[in-house]
Amino acid sequence: MSNALQVADILKWTLSQTGPADVQMTSFSISEEFLRRIFFIEKEGLVRSLDIVLDFKATNKTLKLWPFIAQTVENCYLSDNHSKILLVSNEVWKVAVVMSQNLTRGNRYESGFITTDASVFDSLHQQLDYVITRQSVPFHDIFSRTVDHH
Repeated sequence: MSNALQVADILKWTLSQTGPADVQMTSFSISEEFLRRIFFIEKEGLVRSLDIVLDFKATNKTLKLWPFIAQTVENCYLSDNHSKILLVSNEVWKVAVVMSQNLTRGNRYESGFITTDASVFDSLHQQLDYVITRQSVPFHDIFSRTVDHH
């Protein structure tokens, strides 16, 4: 439990341990400050791919941030989501983080759990895949089509 660490700090530390990896995250919402941190982490070559699932209720905020999201996130999905999960994987590592903080800057006490247990990672990955494929709207796809047709 801490009010000092942010999700981007945990992501950067994890990637410094694993090396370049694929990243999936879920959150209720996302902030411009978090996207800036992601931009610089990606610039270091540590993120091979990045998918994010956000909540439908955060759509207005997501729309405002869309130009920045589109530059930093490979795929953005909207779903009825309140989970805060971070999955980092490559050929060697499977790291799962379950946390209380959104992908925003906060100064509240937050908690989280980090594990390299493959069964925990695989279970969360399978559940996230279900949400992405069956319970979410691919915002990146819909928004780019809307922009292309206007």
